[in-house]
Amino acid sequence: MKKAVGTLLVNTFVDGILDPEKEMLGPLKDGGHIIANTAPGCWGPMITPCLKGGHEVTQPVFVEGAEVGDAIAIKIKSIDVTSIATASGSDQPVEGRFLGDPFVAVKCPGCETLYPETVVKGVGQEAIRCATCDTDITPFTLPHGYTMVFNDAGEVGITMTKEAAEKIGQDGHHYMQTPEASVQNPIVAFAPHDLVGTVARMRPFLGQLGTTPSMPLPDSHNAGDFGSFLVGAPHEHAVTKEELDEHRTDGHMDINRVREGATLICPVKVPGGGVYLGDMHAMQGDGEIAGHTADVSGVVHLQVEVLKGVNLEGPVLLPNEEDLPYTAKPLSAAEKRSALKLAEEWGMEQLEESLPISVVGTGSTLNEATDNGLARAAALFNVSVPEIMNRATITGSIEIGRHPGVVTVTLQAPENYLKDAKLYDVVDKQYKNRD
Repeated sequence: MKKAVGTLLVNTFVDGILDPEKEMLGPLKDGGHIIANTAPGCWGPMITPCLKGGHEVTQPVFVEGAEVGDAIAIKIKSIDVTSIATASGSDQPVEGRFLGDPFVAVKCPGCETLYPETVVKGVGQEAIRCATCDTDITPFTLPHGYTMVFNDAGEVGITMTKEAAEKIGQDGHHYMQTPEASVQNPIVAFAPHDLVGTVARMRPFLGQLGTTPSMPLPDSHNAGDFGSFLVGAPHEHAVTKEELDEHRTDGHMDINRVREGATLICPVKVPGGGVYLGDMHAMQGDGEIAGHTADVSGVVHLQVEVLKGVNLEGPVLLPNEEDLPYTAKPLSAAEKRSALKLAEEWGMEQLEESLPISVVGTGSTLNEATDNGLARAAALFNVSVPEIMNRATITGSIEIGRHPGVVTVTLQAPENYLKDAKLYDVVDKQYKNRD
């Protein structure tokens, strides 16, 4: 194996399938840094049939010392949007142009080629054509969409008129700043313009960040909700529910708190972990209720740390303190003094010392995702689900990452629980300035 490096530049991508048998980049030293130029997720890959996963994420990175049964803590040091413009909106699958799943197995309705190569001709929702027979081939249309440009300071985006959207669509790769190695068609070629003059605050985050699953999975389906589309599917990437639950790592979360300053702790299910990222968004409210948001290119700086013997069932998020629910924010020194005074009045000599933690749960519905997150938290701390439910109710919250099936179960966890789970040091580091 090659000598591990301290900093790795990443600008290559997978073909939509996260495959643990494929070559990884690296190795990267434990404690090392990843600098990645990411490609837009969602819409561009969705209208590029040769991409078999619905997204275009970076080639996974092998982290030195990461073994199956460990975890990798990924600190997001910075996220910078490079796109000048993008387009997005709600989607409508086009029947007859896919085999079971329009994200995964696109079929040309003209020549019936599976995963066909395409060319972009002009602008509009018929611009994506089969390279073989010139048939309109897009597997999705935009029933309601917008084109958005961003200011240089990365503060706001505004939605464009028809004329501006068409101008942007004519030079899509430039305006979206897609990386050189990316093969996706630029979604701005559709030139949607149903919203005009809408202003949106920017707060970029990663919709995809995680570790490689232990069986080949389409990248956008590496989660319990989108992954459920694979169960019994008619294409080559079909799985059973048992396989999905065993092998997925829930790297596709669309949780808007996975942003600069946060730490994401991911399970290691293959040697080296296989850290990958992508699907950067310029902004998103909880739930991503339209199904999609403003996909952008960008440059990301991550730092990794191997946590030996931390055997997680799924990701654990340590958000920025300002992103925590009010009930889950670390107690201030004044609040602690008030609590101790009250305890003394009732003859109590000791109170819990706790820190916040968010356990990610996914499933085919929000209810299933919540049950999954509660069960994962209970297993992590070796306690009952009812205890986690009580703690999340009075010291935390259930928050929607993506509708229909990604949530975070956030609670203040006793420090002794965190120590037993071998997570105390990384959580304490995240919130060390809490007083």
